[in-house]
Amino acid sequence: MATEIRVPTLGESVTEATIGRWFKKVGETVAADEPIVELETDKVTIEVPAPASGVLEALAAKDGETVGVGALLGTIAGNGAGAVKAEAVKAEPAKAEAPKPAKAAPAKTAASDANGPAVAKLAAESGVDTASVAGSGKDGRVTKGDLIGAIAAGATAPVAAAPAPAAPVAMRAPSPADDASREERVRMTKLRQTIARRLKDAQNTAAMLTTFNEVDMSAVMALRTQYKDIFEKKHGAKLGFMGFFVKAVIQALKDIPAVNAEIDGTDLVYKNYYHIGIAVGTDKGLVVPVVRDADQLSLADIEKTIAGYGKRARDGQLKIEEMQGGTFTITNGGIYGSLMSTPILNAPQSGILGMHKIQERPMVVGGKIEIRPMMYLALSYDHRVVDGKEAVTFLVRVKESLEDPQRIILDL
Repeated sequence: MATEIRVPTLGESVTEATIGRWFKKVGETVAADEPIVELETDKVTIEVPAPASGVLEALAAKDGETVGVGALLGTIAGNGAGAVKAEAVKAEPAKAEAPKPAKAAPAKTAASDANGPAVAKLAAESGVDTASVAGSGKDGRVTKGDLIGAIAAGATAPVAAAPAPAAPVAMRAPSPADDASREERVRMTKLRQTIARRLKDAQNTAAMLTTFNEVDMSAVMALRTQYKDIFEKKHGAKLGFMGFFVKAVIQALKDIPAVNAEIDGTDLVYKNYYHIGIAVGTDKGLVVPVVRDADQLSLADIEKTIAGYGKRARDGQLKIEEMQGGTFTITNGGIYGSLMSTPILNAPQSGILGMHKIQERPMVVGGKIEIRPMMYLALSYDHRVVDGKEAVTFLVRVKESLEDPQRIILDL
């Protein structure tokens, strides 16, 4: 009997994925738990393991196709099975074509609003009409759980027809024939589409502004040089700059809580916890794993957590839940040589701190010119939540903690 390969649960609010590539061809032998297909979601890339040993009998979805949670990907025949089918299995998707979402009635918008904004947004992204979903909420309202269940039930239906939350749809003018022959057109990954959409949404939604300051890194660099070998020997992790920045940011967030808040409708939500996102560049795009409750971690724990996230991000092994729930983000363009930039907010957060390249510059210290290792800091913030005075004060607090690291130890 053939074993089905299906799309696993992808995480909260993730309802579909794109087939990145199959690691095996039809007719090839697979071992149980061996990675067999790569799925690209709008958050991470994951590998689906083979549910059983045998021979890959058929494919129900090819590279580049979009599939929903629970959708059939293919089948594996036992080692003693008969001839392997060379054609892709299309029975399951065809079967699911029958229950098509009902066409939108004039009252659909009102119904979606009554169900709440979260349900309306998920319905718009998935293409499922809430009028066709049985609601379990008060007065028969459709809850998010009801909608997710409906999406999962019809997951094998073709998703391509649904309005995908894709990147900009503006088409460019055709290139001259001579130029066109030297161009290469590559489809954007789900992750890249999501990055493009979220960044543009942040620009369109938030009243975004950036303020700058600079920090003398002499004290942190001296501390790091003095203790880095002992630190690595004891904790098994390198002593970098990011741990100091995380600690300095937390101190500043405690003093200026508005930077750690977000807008929810007409309410401001102040968060008395500190989940710090660390932007990590990969060959597939930027991801932001979150160091949860960073205020309760030691410097060594923060460094080890960040190092682990960085490695797993580059290997494509990050879990979706590891990139959710951040309250503030730090991005370090200095590792690529950036001297100054204006980072874009990681919505719905109200602040993001940009670190940059450490560069020796002549500075006036005590009336004398000295060469100091300086770094520009950039805080982009949502001016709807954070006032200019608060933004400047936040940056000054970060600067003070980094120029005098003892403040971090003494919680000053």
